[in-house]
Amino acid sequence: MVSDANKVEIIPFSAELKEHIKILNLEWLHKYFKVEPKDEKVLSNPQTEIIDKGGMIFYARYNNKIVGTVSLLKIDSAVFELTKMAVSDGNQGLGIGKKLMEHCLNKAKENGIQKLILYSNRKLLPALTLYESFDFMEIPLEEGIYERADIKMERNLF
Repeated sequence: MVSDANKVEIIPFSAELKEHIKILNLEWLHKYFKVEPKDEKVLSNPQTEIIDKGGMIFYARYNNKIVGTVSLLKIDSAVFELTKMAVSDGNQGLGIGKKLMEHCLNKAKENGIQKLILYSNRKLLPALTLYESFDFMEIPLEEGIYERADIKMERNLF
């Protein structure tokens, strides 16, 4: 497993790769939940909805294929939402999610981001285990962000 994770390269968003955020996220949304209007808007327009608003998108490349993605969506100058994280079914268990998380945390710190928040669902146990391993803590969940969200977590960086 470690040797496979070492072969994973994390690369930034580019226009040529924009469809991958949608492809990867739709795969898991269709498997576990449904695609909400907010998902469709962000995934169809990642440049406008994430990058142009001060956010970041990263991809995991493994064996010359894009197999994972994660985004940092700007909430304000100090807080970003860790969102749209997905690893393709055939590539789960290789440490790709961990590598994406490490990269996000490093980029967040480099950019002076003070806090990361995320929304998830308790039935996504591998994801929750990953978040907890990176010191994300559960906090109260507000209504109306995502229908599927039943847990909110945060991590202070400074």
